[in-house]
Amino acid sequence: MELVRQKVYNLEQNQVAIKQRYEEDVARLRHELEARGGPPSHVSISGLPPHAGLSQPQPPAIGHGPSNLFGGIMANPPGQGAPGLVPPTQDQQQQQVPPPHQMGASQALQQGAFGGYPPSHGMNGGYNPQPPQTTASPGPGKGRVNRGPPGPSTPHQAPSNSYPDARPSPQLGRPPSPLPPHPSHQIINNLADLDLDSLRPEQKREGNEWFAIFNPRIPRVLDVDLKHTLNHDSVVCCVRFSQDGRYVATGCNRSAQIFDVADGRQVTKLQDETVDKDGDLYIRSVCFSPDGRYLATGAEDKQIRVWDIGSRTIRNTFSGHEQDIYSLDFSRDGKHIASGSGDRSVRLWDLESGREGLCLTIEDGVTTVAISPTGELVAAGSLDKSVRVWNAHTGNLLERLDGAEGHKDSVYSVAFAPNGKSLVSGSLDKTIKMWELDNPAPNGRMIGPGLASRDRMGSKCVKTFEGHKDFVLSVALTPDSRWVLSGSKDRGVQFWDPRTGDTQLMLQGHKNSVISVAPSPQGELFATGSGDKAARIWRSVFTSLLSKPRV
Repeated sequence: MELVRQKVYNLEQNQVAIKQRYEEDVARLRHELEARGGPPSHVSISGLPPHAGLSQPQPPAIGHGPSNLFGGIMANPPGQGAPGLVPPTQDQQQQQVPPPHQMGASQALQQGAFGGYPPSHGMNGGYNPQPPQTTASPGPGKGRVNRGPPGPSTPHQAPSNSYPDARPSPQLGRPPSPLPPHPSHQIINNLADLDLDSLRPEQKREGNEWFAIFNPRIPRVLDVDLKHTLNHDSVVCCVRFSQDGRYVATGCNRSAQIFDVADGRQVTKLQDETVDKDGDLYIRSVCFSPDGRYLATGAEDKQIRVWDIGSRTIRNTFSGHEQDIYSLDFSRDGKHIASGSGDRSVRLWDLESGREGLCLTIEDGVTTVAISPTGELVAAGSLDKSVRVWNAHTGNLLERLDGAEGHKDSVYSVAFAPNGKSLVSGSLDKTIKMWELDNPAPNGRMIGPGLASRDRMGSKCVKTFEGHKDFVLSVALTPDSRWVLSGSKDRGVQFWDPRTGDTQLMLQGHKNSVISVAPSPQGELFATGSGDKAARIWRSVFTSLLSKPRV
């Protein structure tokens, strides 16, 4: 009987804590809405009277969001079967959305924090202003057991008439500019605010359903061109080049695909035919082994599969994560794989033994992982706004990069610089940060949890890149460290100079969120993956090389 009383007491305490977090989220959301000119504080987020209280306990969640971590990147109104990869119609926009306690605080924050772009007389990716996008993305499948709370069904590509505008479906061209453009001298990194028509020829580049704007405030030193479009049947969650630059891999619903970079031809499709055929099973991350023989995939079914590309068979299956796997990275020696999951853990796996080597747990869901070029460090970004760096051999925590100079929202992407002495991170706060790691802890010394950022062995944020209009979903550095690349929910890709913090160019080449960007280890080429069901391979070169013949 005493045990029963204790369980009841624990349930009551959990209920109180859940209710308190919900009320705090609602108060914060109301404050954000009022600050943006939204409804007054007596109106709830859904437009209905405030919810009187919790009718039932909130389902388990990783951090401050549901197990489907990428909810909110693509749009599909909850409970509706309407297409979800384009802005919702006016009717959909007016329909009720779930109250915050039902959709998780992360979804609620995204509902309130980003309500579409305001009317603008400049560029917004070639699109008209959007109504608020609701929070659904490729979701968990239907027949799998032991999962977190289910998310909305996977969105499908919408027909062209799904836009609220009576005009034809917008392409990546030039919208009308009824108002005069901003003077270019006022623009620094907000290239999306520039009017394409008013720019000089050397300040822009246009192709078939894509365009690029070059920063008029700084000398143009790059040019960009489309090499291949790789169409898929579903959202492309990730892209990654092989080390020799000959192939690019993509992850989408149920399969990973490998394409020949030279001609854009699909050479391999890797799909596990033994898994449940019901529902969706998105491949969230792909990574080649350094020798190009294997491809590791991380999926929503919590499994890591290491494929032998030549035989199209599974060499290893690593099990242990308890929620979706969002990120993978191979060590340079090809012996280990790092994985990050919504179960709040980073794990390192030994390919030779087929076993888990380390399990590093944190307080919130892990969205992204990276192994340093030397293999000594492993970094991870998290829903708790932090970037952590561990000793990859001992598991000791060496750095926690957050605080006053850190991100203000969840970190969705991290990447080491080629020299291993710095890394970049991209966040839902719309920024990219570069962190200097020039004073690593001696002998893998563990830091104390209470240390402030300024006390932690000299590592610091040396640059913050601002200019994206929406969530930054993916970041990377070119192999020569000359550029930082970023992909965003604003559908744009930007090239940043890490020395100055200036953006060199903004590329608009997709009709939906750019979920993944990856530079070729051999230089010049980079790839993008998007919610518009396409991956694209691009060529970027210094303008002084444009006269040379292409290989």
